Amino acid sequence: MTPGELDRALACLRQGRVVAAATETYFGLLADARRPDAIGRVYSMKQRDQEKAVALLLPDRDAWSSLVREIPPIAELLADRFWPGPLTIALAARPGLDPRLTVGGNVAVRLAGPSDASEIARSFGAPLTATSANLAGGAPCTVAADARRRFAEAVLLGDLTVVSGQARGGAPTTLVVIDGDTMRVLRTGQIPEDEIRQVGM
Repeated sequence: MTPGELDRALACLRQGRVVAAATETYFGLLADARRPDAIGRVYSMKQRDQEKAVALLLPDRDAWSSLVREIPPIAELLADRFWPGPLTIALAARPGLDPRLTVGGNVAVRLAGPSDASEIARSFGAPLTATSANLAGGAPCTVAADARRRFAEAVLLGDLTVVSGQARGGAPTTLVVIDGDTMRVLRTGQIPEDEIRQVGM
């Protein structure tokens, strides 16, 4: 990602539009998670059921507490071990979050590993949506050209800016849900469940 692309991405986010950029797994659709109109654009582009929540990218670890009711010790330990990286942690959400960002009262977040998306989130300074760049039920994009083709109409309308680059693909992020001292692995991804369990024991 060039400095010019970063500037364009940040300008796009500030205007409530969407950016497609590589995370350490796949291309993600990034939008300002504080803006209902921006979140709506993401759902419209993906043709996603609004009952299905999207996860968030944190700009830094300090932002975590602004989204959740509390951060239990086990969550802190997992973050110490696996962040930045492909671990998504779901905790009880603070009141007032857009309902499209929560499921079962939880909000799922991560601090992304080295990638264009993590640089954009850090530079933007606020949580961003982190859903994969794909139509609902379809395979996620791993290269910028695929994202441009998949979302050609949004690009043409100026609702989407695609950052050049390539994501490595493979397994998605590992997703855990934590309720107090209880931890469940909902999706095993790049981080094996046994590594998660070793921290959570």
